[in-house]
Amino acid sequence: MTSLTSPPRVPIPANGVDYRGKVVLAPMVRSGELPSRLTALHYGADLVWGPETIDKAMIGCERRINPRNGTVEFFRLPSNGGRKGKEPPKESVIYRLDPAREKGKLIFQMGTATPENAVHAAKMVAGDVSGIDVNSGCPKPFSTLGGMGAALLREPDRLVSILEALVKEVGNPFQIGISVKIRILETPELTEALVSRLVKTGIIGLTVHCRTTPMRPRERAIRDQLRMVASVCHNAGVACVMNGDVTDRSQALELMEKYGVDGAMIATAAEANPSCFRSKEEGGLVHWRDVVHEYLRFSIESENKLGNTKYLLNQLVPGKDKKFKESKQARSYYDMCHILEFTDLLAAARDVDDILGLADRSAYRYEDSSRSSAVQNAIENNESARAAGGATRSKPSSPALGGSGGGPIRTNSRPSPAPKENGVDASASAQPAAQPQQQELAA
Repeated sequence: MTSLTSPPRVPIPANGVDYRGKVVLAPMVRSGELPSRLTALHYGADLVWGPETIDKAMIGCERRINPRNGTVEFFRLPSNGGRKGKEPPKESVIYRLDPAREKGKLIFQMGTATPENAVHAAKMVAGDVSGIDVNSGCPKPFSTLGGMGAALLREPDRLVSILEALVKEVGNPFQIGISVKIRILETPELTEALVSRLVKTGIIGLTVHCRTTPMRPRERAIRDQLRMVASVCHNAGVACVMNGDVTDRSQALELMEKYGVDGAMIATAAEANPSCFRSKEEGGLVHWRDVVHEYLRFSIESENKLGNTKYLLNQLVPGKDKKFKESKQARSYYDMCHILEFTDLLAAARDVDDILGLADRSAYRYEDSSRSSAVQNAIENNESARAAGGATRSKPSSPALGGSGGGPIRTNSRPSPAPKENGVDASASAQPAAQPQQQELAA
């Protein structure tokens, strides 16, 4: 029998997930796409939030299963139908998830300003996720100018109506949890008044970012309102998650105990090195090369947009490392894997480049079953010169390949085929030896 003094708890729906006791990946625009979430889960994140996705972007999307990797994709075509007389309009994948590896761990975060649009968009994805989270904390103009994000903190009536509609029309029918993410307000009294209203809407969780709307990430998080927010949540049976300057799992657990909150989000630290979700007992942070290898593997498997992958690589690869500048110039997945010397990923990189239409952009070109005419002509010219008693013409190896001699001739055509070992381009053996993937972290 439940004690009369036991605090209440909002029931967790059958298809939902409890936020209590969890260290989770925060929602981050550009940084929260599928490969990043899979990398965070790989290194021990308990739950992952997707990036804020605007409700109007989801409305009108179609849902499909990618036959090559089993991911669920919500996609749409441009509203103007593309340029007349040009190539057919290219579809855009608005949201992609992995139903197997993210099962029971994915929270869809939505940017919205009206209950109607919120419900419409949430119904589209509700069957594929474990929760819907409303963003009422983003301070960026793209969100606030549309009345979304942090703008909702100034319109509590509107925010309450959105949450109540989602609980009634999405959370209950689909049996998933509805939650909200806010920022603290200027005074504890204002924050308390807002939170007291939100926890009565039927939500299962509330995340508080310990910064005010005008504050930037570089400014230290303010935690003096955290205990109060947690207390208000707990009195209503709602889980309270903290966000702001959480750097790793060990610190997250310490802060959860210190401030009495139920969970903790990691944002920028996970963007720089998602192995921060590993406990000290598991070894803690992993060297960046291992992290980048896993991230690239997931990006290739997910058929992630190259531009998004490069954006995250800029966060993951140390700026002082010589590979950083080279990887920024990559124009295909094959280039990336070649530059970073991940020879085990080259075959898969070649395949995804073909799928994404990046094959012709590769600076290294793929092996072919026949020699290119340019290479064949060079060989014939050398043989003719040799027959005439002249010196053969040679060409220095490509500086991009890091060799001082013996490298392939750089042309605008495909090079002669390189021998394969176990299906992988063996030309990588001509490169400097790859660094071992397990290295000690730099001081």
